[in-house]
Parts: sequence; C-alpha cells; structure tokens
Amino acid sequence: MTPHAAIELRPSRVRYLMLGLIVIAVTINYLDRAIIGIAAPAIREQFHLDAVELGWVFSAFSWSYLIFQIPGGIALDRFGVRLVYAVALAGWSAFTFLQGLAQNIWVFILFRLGLGAFEAPCFPANSNLVAMWFPRRERGRAIGIYTAAEYVGLGFLSPLFFWILAHWGWHWLFLIPGAIGLLFAFVMYGLYRDPHQSARVNAAERRLIEEGGGLTQAGAKSTHFRWPLLFALLRQRRMWGLIVGQFAVYATFVFFLTWFPTYLATERHMTFLKMGVVASIPYIAGFFGILFAGFLSDFLVGRVRLEVARKLPVLMGLLMASTIVAAAFLDNDALIIGILSFAFFGQAMSSSGWTVISEVAPEGLLGLVGGLFSFAANLSGVVIPIVIGLIVQYTHSFFGALAFIGAIAAVGAFSWLFVVGPIERLEIKGRAAEALRATAS
Repeated sequence: MTPHAAIELRPSRVRYLMLGLIVIAVTINYLDRAIIGIAAPAIREQFHLDAVELGWVFSAFSWSYLIFQIPGGIALDRFGVRLVYAVALAGWSAFTFLQGLAQNIWVFILFRLGLGAFEAPCFPANSNLVAMWFPRRERGRAIGIYTAAEYVGLGFLSPLFFWILAHWGWHWLFLIPGAIGLLFAFVMYGLYRDPHQSARVNAAERRLIEEGGGLTQAGAKSTHFRWPLLFALLRQRRMWGLIVGQFAVYATFVFFLTWFPTYLATERHMTFLKMGVVASIPYIAGFFGILFAGFLSDFLVGRVRLEVARKLPVLMGLLMASTIVAAAFLDNDALIIGILSFAFFGQAMSSSGWTVISEVAPEGLLGLVGGLFSFAANLSGVVIPIVIGLIVQYTHSFFGALAFIGAIAAVGAFSWLFVVGPIERLEIKGRAAEALRATAS
C-alpha cells in the first residue's frame, strides 16, 4: 500500500476546522450581545435610567432577535450556512461597533435592535453545520464545544473588560469586539464550505459522516418556506415541549447575561475591578458545564436509549439551575457566588438541548425547527429582563428575581421530562408533507 493510499484510508479532520470557525463566531456573538451586562452600570448612570428602563434596554436585543428567528431559519434552508453566516456576522459586528458611538439611549436601543436581527440565524446555522459535518456519536461533544464558547468572553476576559470600563469608558467595550467581528466575517466566508462543497474533505471522512447520520448530501438541498410547514410543526406536542423547555433553559442565562453585574454592583456593593474577578467565576463554571454535558451525552449514546442520552444532561442542568433561589437567603459573598456558579454550571448543561434538534427535525426543515427552538429561547430574552426590572424596581431587592428564575427552571425540567417525550423525527403529514416535497430543490 502506498503512503498516499494509507492516508486516504484515514478520515481527514476537516469537520474540526469547521467547528473551530463556529467556536470563534459564537465567542464573538455572545461577547457582542453580553458586553452590555458589564457596561450597564455606567450606561445607567450616563443616561439616568431606573431599573424598569434598564430592563427594557436589556430586552431590546431580544425583540429583534426573536422576530428574526424564523426568517433566519428560512434563509438557512434556502441559501445555506456559508452565505447566511457571513452576512449575519458582518451585520451584527457592525451594529456592535455602532453601539460604541451612540450618544443617547434611543440611538443605542436602535443599534441593539440591529444587533439582534443579524445575530438571529447564528444558532440555527450552528445546528445545521453540526448535523451536516458530524456523525451522531460526535454531535454532543461538537455542540458542547461551540456552546462553551458562549462563556469564553465573559468567563475569561471579564477582568480585562472591567479594566477597560474603569479606564477607557463603556464605549470601548463595543468598539473593540465590533471591529474584530467585522474582520472575522471575511475569514468565515473564505474558509467555510458544506461537506459536499469542500475540496479538503477526503472520501474516508465523507463516509464516516454519512454512516454516522450526517447530512452530507441533504445539506446541499434547499427548502422554500410554506406556512403549512410551520403550522404542521406547531401542532405537535413534542415541538411545544421543546419550546417551553428552551424558554426555561435560557431564562437563567438571560439573568447572568444582563442583570448579574448590576446585581453585584447594587445588591452586593462591589467595585468595577472586584466585579471583574467575581463576575467571571459563574461564566467559567458555565464553560465547563456545557463541555461536561456534551461529553456525557455522547458517552451515553449506544449505552442507553437515545432519549436518555440526549435528555438527561438537560434535565440535570435545569434542576441544578433551579437552586439559584438559594442565593436569595444568603448574605456571604463567597457562598452566594458558589451557589450562582453551581446554578450556572447547571444552566450550561441544559444548553445541550440543541443536540435534540438534529434528531427530531424532518429532512429539509432543520433550519425552521432550529429557528423555532431559538425563538423560544429568545422569547425568554424579551420577557425575563423586563420582569426582573419590575421586580427590582418595586421590591428594591433581587430576592424575588432569584426566586422567579428558579421557578422557571423547575417548569422547564417538567416540560423536558413529561411533554417532549421520545426523541423521534417530527412527522409532517397531509398537505404539509406535499408542500415539503414540492418545495425541496
């Protein structure tokens, strides 16, 4: 056997390059949306905002993010990951940069809306990419790795960002990430390809992906949106179980992304520089939580039923997240951060629910199902900051806010356990099935 033939027998590792691209993209994505949490105390002071008004500012991103979830999923099914991702990345980075130039709160909110609109296709695109490039036994780890990137910016760079805030002002918290994202959009477009388009992937890797249930050929198909397809999905109990469950999963995350630094500043009376160290600890816990969930899920595949392998990390995570309420009964900063870190570790574990989407989505509708799933999460992003703002404004305490978040996590665990049911493909029947066949090209 020639050396060249031996190399061809070994699968190439192009799928890891593609995973690396979305790891960087997700890091930028969540940094751009979450940096407002660090900037919030300074923004609140400059623009003279009360707690309710600050809640609306936090919520603004999620309004447009929510509205564009389903259109983003439709665009993915129609135009594919490469083009949609590059355009989205360039767009959201531009609006991040513009936030750093805003001189009044209304312009700032307008730019937050633009940020949300362009970030909308990101996670459905990530789900599409993993379904195309990875065999089933590797998907939990792949999703765990790119989801862990959500926590990288705030987990490992918080001290730097609080230092920038203290010395340069809040505007630079948006200008620097925005510029980096604009540059990376060109890198993403230049390097990313679907499996059937890539000249780098060899026959052995293609076979590995296909035999493991990857969508190397289906990824080349596009589906035109039809309303019967959406209605057919929304008539199914399993879809609603996923929607309610994902709303709950995201609720704890929204608290940490928005109100957490303000909680440290107002309730715990910490300085910016101390907050930089303390605030990073729960995010680091979240980083390891999602990695643990991904590896646990893939370890269980083949050893237990697929339903257990995919749902167990989510259920464990939601139950852990519900313990956040315990922080409301404590007064010691170290114990409070310990409880919050435990809860955020659990929240991150529950984010592994994205592994289920590639298992339940009908062929050709992965983008639409992913869009609905992400829509649910970001409905939480609209509601949670406003409700917490109201609670804090009228109770002058975060006690009720923490109890509220804990209760939602418990409801999410109930939905995943009793409503989602078996992990099986959603069935599209009748007129909707005819529409699906007619629109696939």
